[in-house]
Amino acid sequence: MKKTFLVTGSCGFIGFHISKRLLEDGHDVIGVDNINNYYDIKLKNKRNAILKKFPNYRFIKLDISKYKKFITIKSGKSIDTIIHMAAQAGVRYSIENPHAYAESNYIGTLNVLEYARLNGIKRVVYASSSSVYGLSKTPHTEQLSSTDTPMSVYAATKKAKEVLAFSYSHLHDMTTVGLRYFTVYGEWSRPDMAMMKFAKKILMGDEITLYNNGNMKRGYTHIDDIVDGVMEAVKINKGDHLINLGGDQLVNLKTVVKLLEEHLNTKARITYTAMQPGDIKETYASQAHAIRKLKFKPKIKFENGVKSFCKWILENKELILALEDTKQ
Repeated sequence: MKKTFLVTGSCGFIGFHISKRLLEDGHDVIGVDNINNYYDIKLKNKRNAILKKFPNYRFIKLDISKYKKFITIKSGKSIDTIIHMAAQAGVRYSIENPHAYAESNYIGTLNVLEYARLNGIKRVVYASSSSVYGLSKTPHTEQLSSTDTPMSVYAATKKAKEVLAFSYSHLHDMTTVGLRYFTVYGEWSRPDMAMMKFAKKILMGDEITLYNNGNMKRGYTHIDDIVDGVMEAVKINKGDHLINLGGDQLVNLKTVVKLLEEHLNTKARITYTAMQPGDIKETYASQAHAIRKLKFKPKIKFENGVKSFCKWILENKELILALEDTKQ
């Protein structure tokens, strides 16, 4: 059945892939994005150009933190679900510019929830993050792991989004689904993300820096698996939900670099250093709740995901190497 979705952050990494899947499935998508310059807008414009090829895509350039403008969006059709992916990204940049995170991640989410309330939209699926777990032990479990120790302003604003969504669900009989993403990677990813940043530096012959002497571990999650999870999340009715979406392989950062070297056929120049403020040594998701609620089980093995990512990098090498450095 054809539906209409409003996707915030439609030109961002995850929002782009979600929008593309919905459009390919025949749904109408209203994409909202301010195309800010936290990272090179060439990448965002390329993503948006791909989406604009679909006749069932409508794009609105708008900052979700600007309430008076956002609240006036006219859908023209009844919106089934808001998929709220817009956010100010980046852990380290949140230390330097915390207000950008308060405005985009908290105020922006408040505006999205108000838009849903005022327009009778009964379901909002939104992006949270594994960073909310802070110092809690792995594997991170939705019901048991504490989220009271966020290690960055970025993490704190993601936690604030979850609390805000709960209140709207309780007060307005709205279905809210917060998806806690775990280290998402894949084609069209952000240039400030480790794998993308490392790939570019390896190809350019620049040194890459491995924090904590390369002993960071993550449950990497391929973008295709994330989108599968989101497609199931938009089917949930009633209540407030928090669900991990994380890969099933805990991978050391040194392994990531070795795979990039192999599939880019280029040796990396590496500098090892200490932990950075706001970083977490290990993030890894318990998948039990996601399996129950979303039938979520990652299909993309990490080695295969890195191989396909590197293939995309090499096919788009000119674009990747031309990207300006990210603010962080």
